[in-house]
Amino acid sequence: MVMRQLKTGEFFGETDQTLKLDGLILTDTVYTHSYVDWHYHEQAYFTFILQGSVLEGNRKDVFHCSPGSLLYHHHQEPHYNIKPEGFTRGFHLELEPAWFSRFDLHSPEGSLNIKSPDVKILLYKMFQEMKLNDGFSSLSIECLLLRSFGKDEGKPQWMPRLKEILYEEAIISLDYLSKELELHPVHISRMFAKYFNCTLGEYLRKLKVERSMKLLPDAELSITEIAFNCGFADQSHFIRCFRSLFGTTPSVYRKLFAC
Repeated sequence: MVMRQLKTGEFFGETDQTLKLDGLILTDTVYTHSYVDWHYHEQAYFTFILQGSVLEGNRKDVFHCSPGSLLYHHHQEPHYNIKPEGFTRGFHLELEPAWFSRFDLHSPEGSLNIKSPDVKILLYKMFQEMKLNDGFSSLSIECLLLRSFGKDEGKPQWMPRLKEILYEEAIISLDYLSKELELHPVHISRMFAKYFNCTLGEYLRKLKVERSMKLLPDAELSITEIAFNCGFADQSHFIRCFRSLFGTTPSVYRKLFAC
């Protein structure tokens, strides 16, 4: 079977915006094809679903993607797509080999389903910078991208389980974490601050904001409704936490989805 290779900046759908930087290509694309046969891309790239849903399959996995889903593909990694009815929009970031070489980095092999809320927030910030597109956006995007390639080596073995608990549980306490991880609360607090550069409380607020980003494009939901759906005490608390991460309010960021 002969598979189609998509050239740099090429995606199936209608691309509303393309931003070309030094070794990086960012695109904002509306998916218009209900089925896309097996194909691969010339460059390694991130796919970040902003709105709608799509199924993406490769030789090993099938990913059911919804708003906030983030995939990474090594270059020439074959895959196919199935899009259900409705509006679907993706933010793509392609990385040329020269970009990896410039920073002495290597592209991960295969296809990855990235679940880290920290990395997803970095992608939302890159989308924000693409829409802003001023004299500092290129530098900002490159710095954000380099942060997404941060190393996990050296983190304690219990960290993945801790992340899982924080992401899935609605109510968290140090006593609960201590019992689940079989570790002293002081040790958890110290190690968390060391490897995450924030407190547990700050991280949980970040998780709530990341969840809110999946709802923000839905114009039928008010900011107050989004705040309560994501577990914030009130709209004011949501706005404060959102501004601390994105430097703007949810209402202002929401307008970027209309660009």
